[in-house]
Amino acid sequence: MFKWITAFAGYAFFNFPGAILGFIIGSLIDAVTGKNSATIKQVFSNETTVSPGDFELNLLSLCSIVIKADGKVNQTELDYVRQYFVNAYGKERANATFRTFNDVIKKREVSAQRICLYLSHKTRYASRLQIVHFLFGIANADGHVSSAEAEEIRKIAGFLRISANDFESIKAMFFKTEDHAYKILEIDKNASEAEIKKAFRTMAKKYHPDKVQHLDPVHIKGAEEKFRQVQMAYDQIRKERGIK
Repeated sequence: MFKWITAFAGYAFFNFPGAILGFIIGSLIDAVTGKNSATIKQVFSNETTVSPGDFELNLLSLCSIVIKADGKVNQTELDYVRQYFVNAYGKERANATFRTFNDVIKKREVSAQRICLYLSHKTRYASRLQIVHFLFGIANADGHVSSAEAEEIRKIAGFLRISANDFESIKAMFFKTEDHAYKILEIDKNASEAEIKKAFRTMAKKYHPDKVQHLDPVHIKGAEEKFRQVQMAYDQIRKERGIK
């Protein structure tokens, strides 16, 4: 559009040479604005199609699956979810949302696959990583993640199209084993010093809080925790290996 406007303007002032120059300048403007428009669409197309209410209810449904995974409803885990929504949305909105949550957790059967298929098409990968981390936080609210809870989260992660390595990395943040630091960095215990440093840079970039700045403050806090876990894992390996 701009190329024709600037072409006419150029012709008005400088005749035919001005028209050519105006056309070239206008074409450049069209290219830049078109690129910016495409970039804006790319940035927001994944998540603006999910209304806050849709996201909350789907997230609550996944919470209910994890809470019920071991065959009982733990009050500590319920309180963890409630506090999350109070911190994220305020007490009034959290109470309204939690009434729906009580109905979901007590009466309805929830399809994790259906919910995750919806979310995987509507949210960014970094957001889905944070969902998995949040679900592990719920399971760990009572101080222990049961094998049944971990298995349900693994299924949910799969439905959310989270890679097996990324799932194991997040899981290792809650299961402290001899090699959990290596699992967090997604490397083998026999990895070289160069591989360890490269893995740290990769994971620090993947879990950087800037990746979820579009989410609410509670999710950002969770991202910051993952980022700290990556740093702690790297520091532990450096200390064990004597890496400077």
